[in-house]
Amino acid sequence: MEKNKTIIELKHIKKCYNKNIPVIYDFNLKINEGEFVTFLGPSGCGKTTILRMLAGFEKPTEGHILFEGEDISSMPPYERKINTVFQRYALFPHLNIYDNISFGLKEKKMPKEEIRKKVEKVLEIVDLEGFEKRRIDSLSGGQQQRIAIARAIVNEPKVLLLDEPLSALDFKMRQEMQLELKKMHRELGITFVFVTHDQEEALTMSDKIVVMSKGMIQQVGTSEEIYHKPENAFVADFIGESNIFNGVKKSKEIVRFAHQDFRCNDSYPQGTRVDTVIRPESVILTDPQKGKLSGEVISSIFRGKYYAITVLSGKNEIEAQTGREFEIGTKVGIDFDAAAIHNMPSDTMVNHLSGRLDDHMRLRLVDGSVPVDVEKLFPQYQVREGRVWDEGGNNVQLEGMSFEMYFPPEKAKLSDEPEEGYFQGHIISIIYKGDHYNYRVLSRNEVEYSIDDEYLWNVGDYVSVVIPEDIMEFKRVV
Repeated sequence: MEKNKTIIELKHIKKCYNKNIPVIYDFNLKINEGEFVTFLGPSGCGKTTILRMLAGFEKPTEGHILFEGEDISSMPPYERKINTVFQRYALFPHLNIYDNISFGLKEKKMPKEEIRKKVEKVLEIVDLEGFEKRRIDSLSGGQQQRIAIARAIVNEPKVLLLDEPLSALDFKMRQEMQLELKKMHRELGITFVFVTHDQEEALTMSDKIVVMSKGMIQQVGTSEEIYHKPENAFVADFIGESNIFNGVKKSKEIVRFAHQDFRCNDSYPQGTRVDTVIRPESVILTDPQKGKLSGEVISSIFRGKYYAITVLSGKNEIEAQTGREFEIGTKVGIDFDAAAIHNMPSDTMVNHLSGRLDDHMRLRLVDGSVPVDVEKLFPQYQVREGRVWDEGGNNVQLEGMSFEMYFPPEKAKLSDEPEEGYFQGHIISIIYKGDHYNYRVLSRNEVEYSIDDEYLWNVGDYVSVVIPEDIMEFKRVV
């Protein structure tokens, strides 16, 4: 097998369903022959849609899927050298194990002796030799999953797609099957494409992880890269536990966050706004007078291998993992080694609403529930009888002008009173950043906004976004 040879390439894939709203946006990815690639992300991020397009059950709205250089975007599933193991296994309950595994081979009219040899070989691979005559309903969940894999690999596909195949198993069985799948992958040498929302599963099994959110790739990398060097706050928050802070680079080697300066190892220039991430196992708890930060333990939970400690330092809640217990109320110092501090470009969005002046000389913004008077845009003008006049008494034609209104995330706030806010929407994501939560709110017009708030809301909450007038900045769009 040629090392790093591309077997699958997705080029500018876009997928739309209802109302032509994309669920996959300009998706580009190369999968090498023999890799174990995992699509990882929350429910609804588009990972299963990608898998279904690879399998041939869905067609891309735009873009191309190449298999060994050939465009298979419109090729039916049965013509692809790709097999799929589904979440529910899709085994035939009325057939025994032998007949389940051999079903596809019989459909191809393969000789009986050849079928027998192939079935015996795959049963050996999945460690179920001698089970040929057993009924499906007599098997455990883990055994059924192995049969589903055996039925897929008996056809000798070049690529095996696995759609959350471990989700129905209990915790211990899931851990055992993770190792079994990894072992099968090594023995078979074929390409595995695995879909899961379980971070531990992805980190344990994968050669390459593709982290997805909202139909887009957030990061592609090895388990170590994804965990230790996340590229943005979403990846840092989604993969394992993390402490995330708003920071700024003070110099080449210094970053400031949580009102203190810390040494770090990165190349971001002075003045760069960053998101700083520190994993809990890298937090150093010491005597109060020895730490750069100090605080009080507010939670201490034994997790088997470690104690999960939460320390309140000012307004920041900092998570740590230690080998010893700290009593609630204990005063501690907090510090971080430079190597433990990972900085990423800040994911703070620039919020803006766009709109036009109507025939009443009022600015009506998309998502804005309250129109803005033209005097707020042009203090030097006056509106009389529906017309605009400058200071010299001359009529000024402004109707139809386009404007954008900007507001910073940290200056707005959320409310559950619809009439209190400037516009409304649903919370679609939450990231905790030390002393506040960063929310993404999707408005009724499908526009996404970033809002910082110290209070905890839930994903799915319908909220009103309050924007004080004195923080609104207007810019004419020429």
